[in-house]
Amino acid sequence: MFEKIASYLAEQLDVPVEEITKETTFESLGIDSLDMVEMVMDLESDLGVDLELEEKISTVGELVDFVEKKMD
Repeated sequence: MFEKIASYLAEQLDVPVEEITKETTFESLGIDSLDMVEMVMDLESDLGVDLELEEKISTVGELVDFVEKKMD
């Protein structure tokens, strides 16, 4: 899941995928709350799962954990 999200972010933000780690914050990537909503909607569509964000997610790793929990 991390690889999928990292490659999505790299493509959307035009940054090398190697620069994205689980500790990377969305703030450091310049992603605001609106961008986050868009990204979650894209992931829902790609994965066919409902990802209702209940809490603030600030790192790539937190998003990966959240998505994996929702897919169980």
